[in-house]
Amino acid sequence: MAFYEHVLIARPDVSTQQIEALMEDLSRVVEENGGKIVKNEYWGLRNLAYRVRKNRKGHYALLNIEAPAIAVQELDRKQRINEDVIRFLTVRVESHDADPSPVLARRERDEKRRAARTPDGPREGGFRDGPRQERQGF
Repeated sequence: MAFYEHVLIARPDVSTQQIEALMEDLSRVVEENGGKIVKNEYWGLRNLAYRVRKNRKGHYALLNIEAPAIAVQELDRKQRINEDVIRFLTVRVESHDADPSPVLARRERDEKRRAARTPDGPREGGFRDGPRQERQGF
């Protein structure tokens, strides 16, 4: 069986529960056709690079799939029919990474940086050398 990475973008007005139901439905389609989902990631509501079908944002999700080609064809067919899906892309890869995707890794790194900040500003490498100063004048 071949390895695939499948990314989909859903409409922004769809709830998170509907996205989860959509991903479960897609997983079921792959499994019915002899494949399996190796990794399932929800990236959240993100800005689009350009407007697509009058939408500026979309819910992003990633599926790592190990399946025969017929399962991927059926998956693509189901997504063309679904009105909640704005765009999708399936790419064949040599192998899957066990690590989180770069999108989730960046989000975790940013959360760690936010947690390390003090109320007065950044701890290291910041633009303030001392405590917060009040504005003078005017």
